[in-house]
Amino acid sequence: MDVSLTLWLATVLGLAALISIDFLIGRKPHEVSLKEAGTWTVVWISLALLFGAGLAVFAGGEPAGEFFAGFVTEKSLSVDNLFVFVLIMAKFAVPPRYQQRVLLVGVLIALVLRAGFIAAGAALVSTFSAVFYLFGAFLIYTAWKLVQEARADEEETEFEENRLLKAVGKRVPATDGYRGTALVVRENGRRLITPMLVVMLAIGTTDVLFALDSIPAIFGLTQDPYIVFTANAFALMGLRQLYFLIGGLLKKLVHLSYGLSVILGFIGVKLVLEALHGSGVHVPHISIPVSLGFIVTVLAVTTVTSLRAARRQPGAEVEGSAGEHAESDPHGPQDEPQRVN
Repeated sequence: MDVSLTLWLATVLGLAALISIDFLIGRKPHEVSLKEAGTWTVVWISLALLFGAGLAVFAGGEPAGEFFAGFVTEKSLSVDNLFVFVLIMAKFAVPPRYQQRVLLVGVLIALVLRAGFIAAGAALVSTFSAVFYLFGAFLIYTAWKLVQEARADEEETEFEENRLLKAVGKRVPATDGYRGTALVVRENGRRLITPMLVVMLAIGTTDVLFALDSIPAIFGLTQDPYIVFTANAFALMGLRQLYFLIGGLLKKLVHLSYGLSVILGFIGVKLVLEALHGSGVHVPHISIPVSLGFIVTVLAVTTVTSLRAARRQPGAEVEGSAGEHAESDPHGPQDEPQRVN
């Protein structure tokens, strides 16, 4: 798909406009209701469907199919991110009314970082065809690791801070609690960061770890950087609303890791077959419609079996919804500190 610089700029500006509208609508800190989360989830999915339909009209069925396959894959992998987001919110005791702001900025950080990964991946793909073997092997290994982790069935999972967060915590003075939505404040003549800034960095940088498998996965479905970027953008931008919509149901998706491992393994095999085909070896070709159908089927089966398994455990209760994982802000609604511009 030949994408001009003008189309790239128009796409980025269009996405920036949508994000700005989302930010303005939710600029006032508040607890997100299921109705609000459900409405915006439908809006973002509808926008993705409209974008895919536009690709079908102006670029043809193949790019549209690649976009939908990539979007569904990235969306399903992003659900796994939500488990970690819940842990991060709990660790930093983010008050419910501030969680939507944290997720919005955190997802924006993740999108910018992913854009860098996509650019690097596109450069590797165009320069070294053998990179498909590496991507394929990595995805198959990741799939195996997911199965191993799912079988381990660890009951207690804790969020571990990455090096960036540890460095920030050691070297930058911080307040002892939240100061409204302020990221940096001045108190007693000192400039301090707040937990709000730290948790936003935690959400954004932790997503990079998930990008290590999701970016190779989508390159297994399409090598078009434009489709890779837009599929990631639409999947990530609806992640905030999805967090509030299904946050309390995440623990019922007990077979999600198995489903994701099957999908990653399938795409890994597809990448290896594509690499062999490019080397002149006669191997089966897995088309985009087949890939999309397989991914959707695996997700549907995983969801059904997960809900059935959860029903067999009537005594097991989900430990609160996404909005209930954080304790109330001990400092109260302090929205008027002296902010540092």
